[in-house]
Amino acid sequence: MKNKHLLILLLALMGSTTFAQTTKGLKDYYKKYFPIGVAVAPRMMDDAAESGLILAQFNSMTPENAMKMGPIHPEENRYNWAPADKIADFAVQHGLKMRGHTLCWHSQTPNWLFKDSNGATVSKEVLLARLKQHIFDVVGRYKGKIYVWDVVNEAVPDGGTDIYRKSPFYEIIGPEYIEKAFQYAHEADPKALLFYNDYNTENASKRDRIYQLVKGLKDKGVPIHGVGLQGHWALTEPTAEELKTSIKKFASLGLQVQVTELDVSVHPKEHERRTEVFTGKVEYTAEMEAKQVAQYKMLFEVLRKHRKAVTSVTFWNLSDKSTWLDNFPVRGRKDYPLLFDGNYQPKKAFFAVTKW
Repeated sequence: MKNKHLLILLLALMGSTTFAQTTKGLKDYYKKYFPIGVAVAPRMMDDAAESGLILAQFNSMTPENAMKMGPIHPEENRYNWAPADKIADFAVQHGLKMRGHTLCWHSQTPNWLFKDSNGATVSKEVLLARLKQHIFDVVGRYKGKIYVWDVVNEAVPDGGTDIYRKSPFYEIIGPEYIEKAFQYAHEADPKALLFYNDYNTENASKRDRIYQLVKGLKDKGVPIHGVGLQGHWALTEPTAEELKTSIKKFASLGLQVQVTELDVSVHPKEHERRTEVFTGKVEYTAEMEAKQVAQYKMLFEVLRKHRKAVTSVTFWNLSDKSTWLDNFPVRGRKDYPLLFDGNYQPKKAFFAVTKW
């Protein structure tokens, strides 16, 4: 088995002279700073080029979708373990750290969770019991393999002054669903680190409301260890000052900070899906490239400077060949948000974050 994966790694490294000359991976450049992770799909474990690139460049993995509630628990009495197991087994076999994503989220959640057999909305007590069972089952299965969980994901709305998103969890249970999720996760695996995870964390208003939420948890003695800055950023956002402020603000609570879903879109950032379908072709222009290089350079300068607070950085997808941003917020539109191009070769942005 070791020889098989050595061959996979060699095949990936033989892709081009440029890549072959890159004798160190991202994980090696940042060995003294923080783990460098990547979001993965199960199919990557069997793909020579992709699994080879993972092993060469990263020392941490996050399942992109396989552990979300909908994919892993589609029916009340049925779990779909195989995709997540495949990723977890690969991580254990090769000594990679693993982040769990995500235990409680308003999106990609199966409808059965909130309904009874007659289609009526369940009571608070029933939903809490279902949430607890789900968390115990999932966290328990991967106990000892996953060192940190995104426990609650995106519970704060973007606009307005409300702290809590009016999700089904909130509407049925109230704000205590958040602390209950953390308590259940801690009971299921007392050794795992537990994170609150969200996007737009550099927006001043949303940052302050997330701060209020996590501070409230801390004040109540809820087991929370960190805040995940998703890092779905763009060519002009965030600024260095915005990122520094977010890191310092959450770290001031004694919490770890991890960048959990990093990419730098070449398009203006949007967080709501559009209805139209894109039918044109997006070129990765020299101007896009230059701005992306500068943005990645700045982001990692800030992250390195705050390495005492920042304990992990994870890219959301492996290469520009296939990313979630290819279809979001505009279906059919291509994006180029990562450090490796569609042929798995390092882009100029790669060298901007590894040469300092």
